[in-house]
Amino acid sequence: MKDEDSNVLFRIKLRLQRHSLWEHIKGLWFSRKLSTHGIVVVTGSGSFPKVINRGGEIHAGHCQFYEGVRLEIGKGASLIIGSGSYLNRNTLVVVETKVEIGNFCKIAWDVIIMDSDLHPIEGKILENKPVIIEDHVWIGCRSIVLKGVRIGKGAIIAAGSVVTKDIPAYAIAGGVPARVITTRSFIEPQAIKS
Repeated sequence: MKDEDSNVLFRIKLRLQRHSLWEHIKGLWFSRKLSTHGIVVVTGSGSFPKVINRGGEIHAGHCQFYEGVRLEIGKGASLIIGSGSYLNRNTLVVVETKVEIGNFCKIAWDVIIMDSDLHPIEGKILENKPVIIEDHVWIGCRSIVLKGVRIGKGAIIAAGSVVTKDIPAYAIAGGVPARVITTRSFIEPQAIKS
């Protein structure tokens, strides 16, 4: 057996230790709704993740979706989810222009990410602005990320926060509205080798 073949078998074995065959089958079924995708797994026994796509694109790497996730994509909009990332229970992502979620991001349960207000405020024009969440970001449960925000690499958003402005890389932020509390050091994980 070639080294390349044994490496593939090792990766498959490792993946099946983390996620059941049933989670892979549900992921395969769910990935039909995605424009492009890697290996997708769906976890949980509650309501299946839902996609409402009105003419946009969803590109997902090797990632995980939990029960109750809802993705709403507007006409011409783009949602990109990087490899190694997961969206936990009941996360809602609303995309009217563009939302990017980087690699190895942890999106906790009941998080809302929106790049639009979805309706104009009296006397103002509706303005949509992209949301960019860089690699290795952790967003705590019941947080809200609003339009026009960039969350830097390795940042942590505390549970229950409302992010209305950019958060720099490696910052720990929280509150309503979220503000930087402190910063942290970060060592990027090494890739798994056989």
